[in-house]
Amino acid sequence: MYDYVIVGAGSAGCVLAARLSEDPETSVLLLEAGPPDTNQNIHIPLGYLSLARTEVDWCYSSAPEPGCGGRRITLPRGKVLGGSSSINAMVYIRGNRRDYDDWGAPGWAWDDLFPYFLKAEDNERGASEWHAVGGPLPVSDQRSGNKITPAFVEAGVEAGLARNEDFNGDAQDGVGMYQLTQRGGMRASASVAYLHPAMERPNLTVMPYMRVDRVLFEGARAVGVEASRLGEPQELRAEREVILCGGAYNSPQLLMLSGVGPAEHLAMREVEVVLDQPAVGENLSDHPATFGVWTTPEPESLLLALEPAAMAEFEASQTGPFASNLAESGGFARVGAGVEAPDVQFHVAPIQIVEEGMGDPEGHGVWVSPCLLTPESRGSVRLASSDPSAHPIVRNAFYDSEADMARMVDAMRLTQEICAQPSFKAYCADPYTVPDSDSDDAVRSHIARTTFEVYHPVGTCAIGSVVDSELRVQGAEALRVVDASVMPTVPRGNTNAPTIAIAERAADLIRHGRALATAEVAAQA
Repeated sequence: MYDYVIVGAGSAGCVLAARLSEDPETSVLLLEAGPPDTNQNIHIPLGYLSLARTEVDWCYSSAPEPGCGGRRITLPRGKVLGGSSSINAMVYIRGNRRDYDDWGAPGWAWDDLFPYFLKAEDNERGASEWHAVGGPLPVSDQRSGNKITPAFVEAGVEAGLARNEDFNGDAQDGVGMYQLTQRGGMRASASVAYLHPAMERPNLTVMPYMRVDRVLFEGARAVGVEASRLGEPQELRAEREVILCGGAYNSPQLLMLSGVGPAEHLAMREVEVVLDQPAVGENLSDHPATFGVWTTPEPESLLLALEPAAMAEFEASQTGPFASNLAESGGFARVGAGVEAPDVQFHVAPIQIVEEGMGDPEGHGVWVSPCLLTPESRGSVRLASSDPSAHPIVRNAFYDSEADMARMVDAMRLTQEICAQPSFKAYCADPYTVPDSDSDDAVRSHIARTTFEVYHPVGTCAIGSVVDSELRVQGAEALRVVDASVMPTVPRGNTNAPTIAIAERAADLIRHGRALATAEVAAQA
């Protein structure tokens, strides 16, 4: 028996486990389906390119996407301590004030969350109006020294975009170099930042290789979970709460496996209904992205990592190609008519990416990717079967809204304009993967065959429809969801920092609620 059972050791789960276990009188159990984060490629920044389709990846794929030519889109998600923060590109972006204010959720506006971004942060640039030091999460500047990605920034300025030295400052628009969740050139996942320092606490138990199959209920109250480790089933009980931190795919899947979800769908999957909750698994959104790839004669790309000198440099100073997060520079722009905040984000990687990363580069090159920050299209997550080992059915429904495709066409045209500027032209010498022509049809066809999701899924257990303003599952007791799935819409930017901030605030909500309950019991006595 534990006070809290947390399911999923990703960005949110690591934060909650660390924060809740700060109280030595509180016992916390953290369950993770994957292994410990001991793989060296997790911690060497560029090493994450070797982690796809390994034991630390859930290896999900979408259902066929009609708006993308019927393609199944790869959906990598972290299955390891640290979750997706152990395999992501480490870009530190908070999003735009408007994102949180537009949620319309009590307690989750920008002014509510901003203190938690600061509480988490340890920025190497120092404390300021917009940044903090001393938090668990390191935030650092680039250390790769690559020449291609800063050249994109200069080209963006030449194309008329503002130069932006801090996307997390007073303005988001413009182009610049990304800050990263790294410390000393090494990845700073949520596991490294939050969990590792707390692991020795006697009141915190961490169990890797533990797949949770369902939440256990007594009536409407969650009392624990049923899980399996190496095929051996077991029950783990929660005195106070069960907290799901599985992310936008796994949290709704686990709710549905447990009988909480759309009753008709659960009946079709032969799952006994505990709570008819039609919104579970609905409202999925992510940032659809396309890309262009060019080849350059300039010997400046991350192919230099193949040279022995690159590893020698990294071992000596944690700089050079192996310190790269791949998506080193980028920016935020507006392409939609009359939009009040950026609706496109760029990620730029100094390498020729072939076959969406499945093929070997043929030479030095550059990859430039615009993604749509404010998609109108909504997808879903559904059960494939009642077998907990079956992957969920994920439908992104990219470009269900024609407006999304129209803005993506504009985003791709802006990409080509930037890449043609003098500062960047040398690195875009020969087109490799670009639209066949300048026609709208050619650009649309290119987008359909190259679209991928930027690994920012949210919305499937949204505040206001599935969970309340304190992230408690509506209609259930002692059951919360704390992860990116509670975001009603996807923020304008990378979602790791917002997920950590949400978990920081959730930890305070949980502790405050417990304190109130204890005070009420004392008053009654």
